[in-house]
Amino acid sequence: MNISFKNTKLEKELNEGKNLQKIHGSLRAKKIGIRLKELRAASCLNDFWPPKSGPSRCHELTGEREGQLSVDLDHPYRLIFIPNHSPIPKKTDGGLDWKQITAITITGIEDTHE
Repeated sequence: MNISFKNTKLEKELNEGKNLQKIHGSLRAKKIGIRLKELRAASCLNDFWPPKSGPSRCHELTGEREGQLSVDLDHPYRLIFIPNHSPIPKKTDGGLDWKQITAITITGIEDTHE
């Protein structure tokens, strides 16, 4: 899957090992690295559709975060991203077509329950 980032600051933060550990600590930095490798290795987002999601628990967010997706890091933190397509691939029922999503933009690391 093709991965881009919301901005260059976030890209550097998530791709530079020492800086990543300084900002997020060693456990979260390790999880971020694993999730980025998993996302890069996927051919499309459907590779994460449950039950294939595994420990990353990839899922669509709802409410004011509709249109965003997340994968688990260390509780309660998640890697947040959006499809990077125009138009965004949708199924006839209006939901995201995970089979057609081959590019994403990482928007941040957040506790979505705050």
